[in-house]
Amino acid sequence: MTVNLFVILCSLVLWVDNGVHSLQKPVRKFPEGFKFGAATAAYQVEGAWNEDGKGPSIWDDLTHTHPSPISDGSTGDVAADTYHLWKSDVELMKQLGLDFYRFSISWSRILPTGFADQINQKGIDYYDNLITELLKNKIEPMVTLYHWDLPSSLQKLGGLANPLIVEWFEQYARVVFDKFGDKVKYWITINEPKQICYEGYGSTAKAPQLNMTGIAEYICAKNVLLSHAKVYHLYDENYRYKQNGQIGISVSCTWYEPASDTIEDHQAAEDARQFDWGQYIHPIFSKTGDFPLSLKNNVRLRSKEQGFLRSRLPVLSSEEIVYIRGSSDFLGINSYTTKLTYRDASLEGMYPVPSYMDDMSAVMVKDASWPQAQSSWLQSVPWGFYKILTQVRYLYDNPAVWITENGWSTSGGLIDNDRVKYYRTYLSALLDAVEEGSNIKGYTAWSLFDNFEWMSGYADKFGIFEVDFKDPKRKRTPRKSAHVYKEIIRSRSLDMNYEVDDKTVLAPTQVVEKDYVEGY
Repeated sequence: MTVNLFVILCSLVLWVDNGVHSLQKPVRKFPEGFKFGAATAAYQVEGAWNEDGKGPSIWDDLTHTHPSPISDGSTGDVAADTYHLWKSDVELMKQLGLDFYRFSISWSRILPTGFADQINQKGIDYYDNLITELLKNKIEPMVTLYHWDLPSSLQKLGGLANPLIVEWFEQYARVVFDKFGDKVKYWITINEPKQICYEGYGSTAKAPQLNMTGIAEYICAKNVLLSHAKVYHLYDENYRYKQNGQIGISVSCTWYEPASDTIEDHQAAEDARQFDWGQYIHPIFSKTGDFPLSLKNNVRLRSKEQGFLRSRLPVLSSEEIVYIRGSSDFLGINSYTTKLTYRDASLEGMYPVPSYMDDMSAVMVKDASWPQAQSSWLQSVPWGFYKILTQVRYLYDNPAVWITENGWSTSGGLIDNDRVKYYRTYLSALLDAVEEGSNIKGYTAWSLFDNFEWMSGYADKFGIFEVDFKDPKRKRTPRKSAHVYKEIIRSRSLDMNYEVDDKTVLAPTQVVEKDYVEGY
């Protein structure tokens, strides 16, 4: 396979000694106008899964399966109950000092069948009340149209493997823009296409567990890109001039570092990056458009070897390439961790054939020295975060970037020093990239609350606010990280020496006893 020398040179240029980006400067200021927020997703926090006319989603279907595929057997039926606690939750956001709140709309809460002929007014009212309350408290709503909870009825028709999803998504978006567009100025079309397509359609790691790897995730990828572009153009042509908002997409980005300095491992890392996030960023943000060349070549060659008459990766026509290219006002980056990547010919046959992983032909591992979160996939590697931001700047002409998710999981407890350290080191890496010219507009902590963490249920705690899931009132309590994040937002600076007394964190007045956190 031909090695992309440019990418190897970029990797060498971007190589920064791990120690440099772990240096802790006492106080670092964020740029003028930089925004701070926190995020949630509808299925993970709302609850009220069948209340007030809401229709079922693919996650309702999956979590109600017996035996349960969720590790702790739980569901999102109640979750953090933000459907009922939205007003006091906004009060928490206000006390935290958030500039914006990123949340998603449940498609089936406002369109129970998935189609626009039946609009659920109670669902519309819920989101309108939430948005109005946010604005009343000077918190900007950042709204994600699709964060994985596809209406069940649409999945029965093939979901994101059906090209008609492009039309269905446009119809849904039109309803949302009509109802909320005069109040919402930041839109995200789709959250984490790779997780939707590879984990949901190519494997059993997410709903709808289609498990048709090597074929389904590529069909899904094309349909996701066209759906995103369709809604972008809908907004651009019909709503932007009167609503004056911006619209983008959020892509999960893991940094894949060569495990050694061999040509093979550099190529394996490059292939992994292009399969993981280049597959979705390149068609939108590159000057040429289309899927990345290494992705196309890998799938084409493997398909031919396996006896397929043509590549399993669908072709984007010249018209589709033009339609998708440039269809974003900003790039949302969800980033958490880094993996070491290598290529080992002796491991031939370790992946199913055909499959996404076999097409990539890369092996990903973690370094045992990296700090480990509660979630098995998550390790703290801030220099990898820096490299993602820097490579996006180099490869895609420095687009406007919002960090739309970044966070750390624990097993619970209010004294979450590991999360505090994670946030600080990742924000320091972000500032390194900003100081070198990266056009980063804001940062979003994942997550505001402990939530239903997909296949892990409630075992992995990502919230800066603890939620007591045993309490019918779903009591919220700020963790130490909430206090530290509040100070970062207040001061617009990163002070590695700022300390919060553990006794303050554990004080009873910090616990939500009634409507909000008194004295916080």
